[in-house]
Amino acid sequence: MNIYFSGIGGVGLGPLAEIARDAGHTVRGSDLHESMTTDELRRRGISVSTDQSGSYLEYCHVQERIDWFIYTAALPEDHPELVKARELGIYVAKRDELINHIIKEKNLKLIAVAGTHGKTTTTAMLVWTFRQLGIPVSFSVGSTMSFAPSGYLDPSAEYFVYECDEYDRNFLRFTPDLSLITSIDYDHPDTYPTQRDYADAFTKFLGQSEHAIMWERDTVIDVRPPRKTWRLHDPEVFDFKIPGAHNRANATLIAKACEYLGVGDAVRIKTAVESFPGTARRFEKLADNLYSDYGHHPVEIAATLQLAREVSPHIVLVYQPHQNTRQHQVRSGYTTCMELAEEIFWLPTYKSREDLNLPMLEPQELTARLTNRNVVTYSEMDDSLWEHITWARNNGKLVVCMGAGSIDAWVRERLSQSQ
Repeated sequence: MNIYFSGIGGVGLGPLAEIARDAGHTVRGSDLHESMTTDELRRRGISVSTDQSGSYLEYCHVQERIDWFIYTAALPEDHPELVKARELGIYVAKRDELINHIIKEKNLKLIAVAGTHGKTTTTAMLVWTFRQLGIPVSFSVGSTMSFAPSGYLDPSAEYFVYECDEYDRNFLRFTPDLSLITSIDYDHPDTYPTQRDYADAFTKFLGQSEHAIMWERDTVIDVRPPRKTWRLHDPEVFDFKIPGAHNRANATLIAKACEYLGVGDAVRIKTAVESFPGTARRFEKLADNLYSDYGHHPVEIAATLQLAREVSPHIVLVYQPHQNTRQHQVRSGYTTCMELAEEIFWLPTYKSREDLNLPMLEPQELTARLTNRNVVTYSEMDDSLWEHITWARNNGKLVVCMGAGSIDAWVRERLSQSQ
């Protein structure tokens, strides 16, 4: 098949494009922005255009008929490429339909990693562990990795490991053989208007899973897992020699998954997990005393700062909130989550997929409940902020630049200019 991906540089479609290529399909696509993912795709011989007017899609269709047009949930119904695809009579689908098609086509067993936080790192760590144990594995991970492409289809694999996102109810389109649930809080208010809606979605997902492994503590929001679910208690967390309490908990899920699947022994699993090199944007070291992190929820912020404190006693946080819509939901969580930072630079909220009926929350409103509000400086991504970051690094402080918006690209650009 000839498959076209609109938004091919995204964390969901990028890995899937690589998997489709590995499956023998012809793959091309478009994205408005260049990124580490588009660079990776081009290195693997996949054509990527920044033209999303519909002209490139039509050109490709004329050259060699496009069979499937795959798009992300973020694409509006009036997007020029989506409109053009329908005009041209191309079959239109979202990523879950193509993933299920490939899983069925290749007779793979699906291992889904779901949860509010920690999905990407846990998925990548599971892939790494399988590879260290010599187990062939196909996978899709929502980040770039140093040891493998983001998406890969191994022709000898029995398992497909998938970062199964709850946004747009994506995970409800799958029936996994095994699901790992990292954590359950509340997120994506644009998809789930209430906490009850969110909890019910996870309950349904667990019901669709043949087997699942999760934490007993996550039943506090009334998720009722079926009897086939293995529920772990906090004392069962293994003492892996890796930084971050949340990482040790997620690594325990992986060890339990290996135990359930009957692969590897305790010593080899421990060695594999403890040698995990990490992923991009998850407490990723960019330079001495400078890290980038994707965290954009109070629970994620607290977990990352706890990890950072294991590395250094002096933490400076540069934080870019993500989505004004999301801020209306999570603002009450901005209380103690940043207490481990001795200095905080708070940036304006990055806007994406906004509800225009909601008033814009200003930084001063978002920080009103912070217990350490006295260490907050309201800032912009400019020369002054970079000077503060440089001074902090040079004085032995660990700087974490955090957010799911534009902050990562800005920090990388500034760093390259200064080297």
